[in-house]
Amino acid sequence: MPSNESAARELQDRAVLWSIGEISATDVVAGACEALVDGLDSPALRTLAACTRTEAIYDVPELLPPALHELGLTFYPFDGVAGREAAARALAARMLAGELSPRELAFRIHQHFGHQLPLAERLAALDDEYDTLEYSDRTPAQLDADVRAEALRLVQHPDRATA
Repeated sequence: MPSNESAARELQDRAVLWSIGEISATDVVAGACEALVDGLDSPALRTLAACTRTEAIYDVPELLPPALHELGLTFYPFDGVAGREAAARALAARMLAGELSPRELAFRIHQHFGHQLPLAERLAALDDEYDTLEYSDRTPAQLDADVRAEALRLVQHPDRATA
């Protein structure tokens, strides 16, 4: 059974991924249910977990901030740098967990943030390199290794511990 810390991190990650449109509101509700099963609990978390699929799209924006607050977690504004950095770290963690390929991570970082997020700019640049791979002397495996190294750097970033 995951620790409360890992359950909290997973819920926090789902919140930031939802805020950038990477996952749906129903995924957030599923995450709230998993958090309850993993031992996290608060009145707002229970209310969030009780949402139906139909309710989720309307209720998650209202219910998620208080649920995170009650658990001592952060709800990042949609347009803030801290939220975008947290989302980049969450995407990197998903790649390291095998949920995304290195190429998918680089593409999604580039798609969501372009070259405008200094913390993840190297991943956006690596996405550009994937696009021009046939004209370079690098191999896909070399690029994948560089993306993995960047993803590891992101999840080990000092702010990850406080996110």
